[in-house]
Amino acid sequence: GSDGSPQWGTSAEDRDPPGGDRSNHTACPKQRTVHKCELLHVAIVCAGHNASRDVVTLVKSILFHRKNPLHFHFITDSVAHQILQTLFQSWMVPSVHVSFYNADDLKPEVSWIPNKHYSGIYGLMKLTLTKALPSNLSKVIVLDTDITFATDIAELWAVFGKFSEKQVIGLVENQSDWYLGNLWKNHKPWPALGRGFNTGVILLLLDRLRHLGWEQMWRLTAERELMNMLSTSLADQDIFNAVIKQDPSLVYRLPCFWNVQLSDHTRSEQCYTELSDLKVIHWNSPKKLRVKNKHVEFFRNLYLTFLEYDGNLLRRELFGCVRLTVTLPPTLQQALEELDEDDPCYDFRQQHLMQHRIHLFFLQYEFLALPNPTDVTLVAQLSMDRLQMLEAICKHWAGPISLALYMSDAEAQQFLRYAQASEVLSARRNVAYHIVYKEGQFYPINLLRNVALANTQTPYVFLTDIDFLPMYGLYDYLRNSIQQLELPQRKAALIVPAFETLHYRLTFPKSKAELLSMLDMGSLYTFRYHVWPKGHAPTDYAKWRTATVPYRVAWQPDFEPYVVVRRDCPKYDQRFVGFGWNKVSHIMELDAQEYELLVLPNAFMIHMPHAPSFDISKFRLSAGYRGCLQTLREEFHQDLSRRYGAAALKYLTAERSL
Repeated sequence: GSDGSPQWGTSAEDRDPPGGDRSNHTACPKQRTVHKCELLHVAIVCAGHNASRDVVTLVKSILFHRKNPLHFHFITDSVAHQILQTLFQSWMVPSVHVSFYNADDLKPEVSWIPNKHYSGIYGLMKLTLTKALPSNLSKVIVLDTDITFATDIAELWAVFGKFSEKQVIGLVENQSDWYLGNLWKNHKPWPALGRGFNTGVILLLLDRLRHLGWEQMWRLTAERELMNMLSTSLADQDIFNAVIKQDPSLVYRLPCFWNVQLSDHTRSEQCYTELSDLKVIHWNSPKKLRVKNKHVEFFRNLYLTFLEYDGNLLRRELFGCVRLTVTLPPTLQQALEELDEDDPCYDFRQQHLMQHRIHLFFLQYEFLALPNPTDVTLVAQLSMDRLQMLEAICKHWAGPISLALYMSDAEAQQFLRYAQASEVLSARRNVAYHIVYKEGQFYPINLLRNVALANTQTPYVFLTDIDFLPMYGLYDYLRNSIQQLELPQRKAALIVPAFETLHYRLTFPKSKAELLSMLDMGSLYTFRYHVWPKGHAPTDYAKWRTATVPYRVAWQPDFEPYVVVRRDCPKYDQRFVGFGWNKVSHIMELDAQEYELLVLPNAFMIHMPHAPSFDISKFRLSAGYRGCLQTLREEFHQDLSRRYGAAALKYLTAERSL
């Protein structure tokens, strides 16, 4: 092991010497360790948004301590599959493999069992693993999502080497009194051996179980017990225990520190005499951290450590093992190799190529079964300092919203608490929050927009910024406009005119007439009128004042309106990071693709005041920053010319005449 002793496999020579003679050993018994490059397999059933969030904390705790390649086998519903697949693809941890198995395919195996447990049908899926997992997989560690590792999982894997010929399942004894049947009057638990076993952590010898006919075994047991029990209370745990009660020789009793169960009625404190013996903590109650237990502070801190731990730090190589993971896409690999560290814009180019970890649908979100052909999603991005805008936007916009949030792991947890505590946000099920984890020194604004855009479900999107409040009723007005202008039949971008206020407390105008009188009184302005009129001048506010029907405007240099377009519009150009040119380039590309630009006569949005962002301050103070932006603009123009040919020439001439 790590003390320089030889590595031990789990072969026959790895048994204690006959008679247990340890005279030539230190006081420490010899640890069975695992070969350092042996691949360890872990199976987890994970369904829905909340379990997907929990499982990340579990995975972080495993990755933090591990020294071996790992293969995670996830049995998921479609929600968890999408979330976890994107998360692992973008996380790119070396020597970590991930496979997914569709829980829907396994439902028929267990749906006949009535189950009262809050985990529902997914709580029974662990029974099906011999069938669900690949037939050549011989052993696996099975974990619940509410588990935290305090040690290297290889130590647990090594315990397989202690199984006798007959043993096929490794489990820790239950630390609650549930199976003793005396918790309340008429409490009748399922049959179990003594206190029974907890199935939050299971070692399964799959090949032996298949050989024994495990499927038949648990089914017959469940059918027999259900005749008088009628349903399970603890899902798979009841059935595992009933099988073991019939044949106790199947079970290897794991030491209790491999599954220290924290809930309100457990004897978990009797399990560990000293805290140094803690290896796995199991929060087996939905109440999670509010447990009455004298060491609960210690446990809570351990859990919070991984909850808020920067997952980027876990992308470390395993030394001395062949790399088993998918490497970067070849084009990205090549681009990274071509980076020149002496290039004054090196930092910008590096940020553009950075692979950010992405956790989609961080909170509960209800997918639309069949979106209406004119439906539209509000799309925006934000970081922690703009969080307070969310409630106001939700009050102004009833339709679906897709947001990308740029945050650290710790900030994502603050955001979670904020959203759960907010009456406005917690009542909404049509707001999708996608976390893009912080990395690098520039704000990857266009990557964020693309993540929010790519994860919308309606045919149309309203591309806006988080510090704008849409007028009341804009959602309905846009859907009507899409229909009346027959947008599905044409290539058009609808412009929502932008205004701004310098007052933090604004009486929001209820109508265009009210907005115009505020404009005349000087309590509102056209957007960026003081600092950057070119960005919105082509909207032609003078014409808008009296317009009653949509009117067409021409593209002009630096135009950056907020638009409604089809969801399959061009993506934002991700080379633009931080401040400057991130929207301008997008509108230019819409124009190059010959989108009509149509201004809506009765739509408006108002920019609310806020402190300047960190990136705009850097931009204003740094000549180098501005120089690199200019370089990136020129490269963008060249790319446009390559893609759109002569049509793109006007952008270059416009640029030169400025």
